[in-house]
Amino acid sequence: MPQSCVDKPVLLLTCGDPAGIGPEVVAKAWAATAVHDAARLRVIADAAMIAQVLADRPGLPRLEVEAVSVTDPRSSGPDRMLVIESGAGSAPIPAGRPTAAGGASAAAAVLAAARLVRDGAADAIVTGPLHKAALHAAGYDVPGHTELLARFCGLADDDVSMMLWLPRTETTGVPGGLGVVHATLHEPLRVAVGRLSTAAVVQAGRRLAFLLPPLLGRPPRIAVAALNPHAGESGLFGDEEARLLAPAVAELAALGITVAGPLPADTLFLRASRGEFDGVVALYHDQGHIPVKLLGMHRAVNITLGLPLVRTSVAHGTAFDIVGTGSADAASMLAAIDAAARLVAAGRPPFTAAAAPGT
Repeated sequence: MPQSCVDKPVLLLTCGDPAGIGPEVVAKAWAATAVHDAARLRVIADAAMIAQVLADRPGLPRLEVEAVSVTDPRSSGPDRMLVIESGAGSAPIPAGRPTAAGGASAAAAVLAAARLVRDGAADAIVTGPLHKAALHAAGYDVPGHTELLARFCGLADDDVSMMLWLPRTETTGVPGGLGVVHATLHEPLRVAVGRLSTAAVVQAGRRLAFLLPPLLGRPPRIAVAALNPHAGESGLFGDEEARLLAPAVAELAALGITVAGPLPADTLFLRASRGEFDGVVALYHDQGHIPVKLLGMHRAVNITLGLPLVRTSVAHGTAFDIVGTGSADAASMLAAIDAAARLVAAGRPPFTAAAAPGT
């Protein structure tokens, strides 16, 4: 990963769809994060849009907005937001609803950020929420950030994995933090189940074991979730556990990873929330998302594994229904900024199979 020409790494924040709460949580997090001490933060956006949001929407901090160049060497601070223009233009985007203009703005910002990291001008991307329908309306035939960035990096959708990270707090009940990586991405459940393979589960487990140490401060203990009720009940409810998942667990263990499974999902996440496991390989979207969001919806972080760069994100959506009410919670953005800083400091990218345990 290229390093900045000064001591502090550069973290690039994007607002996602400007019609949603993304600009609000970015502004709140900018004013509150302690990461300014360890990194130089920049927002990739239209500076005029950010200034208008700060002026029009209640409950936001009083921040000066300054457009800066990519090469500006200054440290960032909580009172002045430093914005690198995304090139999306400043045409008005109506708040609170999905539009093609909102989708185009979100895509332009994240792709501009990805180019800066690729070119060595920055070290990580922290993304706000986009709206998938708006993204499609803008002509981007991808499910979301994960696949958009994968294709930008020349990778297939299957080459990357989605992980949710729930940091330890006094209120989550998770003693050391919990990471959940998904063996499949955004796709219909019947398609996801049909595409499950031993190789996909092994790949997800290796990436999880590689990413968690800098977040935990120690090697992780991970578990693989079962697909069927009661982990198949010895084949009574399905054979995927014996045919696909048990061989994956054995392969992960042979790589030196501390791993258990396949374990029934209805009790696995309870055990993990009590500290028995630090990471879980979930087999499809809702199997992993529902328990993490129940445990800490507003504190969870989305991290993309398999990219040759660090990308973290909020784990919530655009929340069009609360735009401008002042109630947007910045906890997930704050956690995403913190996670990106920790991963960059640990030198963890690239998150490729070649960098994972067992190679």
